[in-house]
Amino acid sequence: MARPTLRVDAVLVQAVIAGALSFAHLHDLAAAAGQSGWKAWAYPISVDLLLVAAWRRLRTDGPSRLAWCWFIVALFASLGANVATAGLLNLDRVPAWLRILVAAWPALAFMGGTLLAHSTTNRVPDPPAPTTEPESEPEQAPATQSAPELESEPVPAVDDTPALPAAEPAPAPAASAVPVPAALVDHARKVAGDHRARTGSPIDTDTLRARLGVPPQLADAIAAQLT
Repeated sequence: MARPTLRVDAVLVQAVIAGALSFAHLHDLAAAAGQSGWKAWAYPISVDLLLVAAWRRLRTDGPSRLAWCWFIVALFASLGANVATAGLLNLDRVPAWLRILVAAWPALAFMGGTLLAHSTTNRVPDPPAPTTEPESEPEQAPATQSAPELESEPVPAVDDTPALPAAEPAPAPAASAVPVPAALVDHARKVAGDHRARTGSPIDTDTLRARLGVPPQLADAIAAQLT
């Protein structure tokens, strides 16, 4: 059976080194500010726990003002200790404001941890996933009904009676039946004579009707009297 091989994770090693250095710097700053013995070692533990609690809140509950606020506070405390112990601050003569800040840190860290552990965030609920409705089965077409039998239409009986001849149209009334004034006939004779003198041929009914301006039946009656 093969033994599991140990793999060295560079990121994990880097985190351990950074954590140890930050832990030592916080201890040195707390000791320089007047916190001796076990109290100096409790300060870096408090800062790192608050940093981890805020980061865990961000990872589990999502971004929130409370988690970001305490994460920045813990990060500023850790970075401030690293910078202060890098030679920029005389640890033999720590200023009064830094002593006050170090002395007030336990209460500040306790308040931050309590808020992160017991406060609830009003997260916006995720929208419900759209429910896919089951596809409705296609409706089956009704069974084809048999077409009703066509009723046999009765055959009309053949009529052997000979058809009667079509009635002839009634003859149109004779042109002479239309009364024609004698003065109009005299005028028509003058028009017909003038037409014969100009053309050498007798005047036709259409030309007579056009010259006199009379209806067709009256023109026919006048033409019949001119012949």
